[in-house]
Amino acid sequence: MKDNFDVFFRRKPALMLVALKKLSRARYGSILAKEVDCTYSHAVKILQTLERLDLVVFEKKGRIKLIKLTKKGTDVANNIEEIKRLIG
Repeated sequence: MKDNFDVFFRRKPALMLVALKKLSRARYGSILAKEVDCTYSHAVKILQTLERLDLVVFEKKGRIKLIKLTKKGTDVANNIEEIKRLIG
């Protein structure tokens, strides 16, 4: 049976936002994919959607892209954590 959190949110995108918020620094996509237990290609698709929604930005460092939350992304991650706390 799914937990209550899954009723309201797609699990992987919500977990990505919360994971990015927890360390409050830019992260590699491959590391983020491992943290939320999904493939790198699935993580990239989710991150592209989050970028279109203005929740994350990509910072290019040479050949590597780092992912960072925007102010709006941080606010959404805070709200996700609060809702998760409320519904258990």
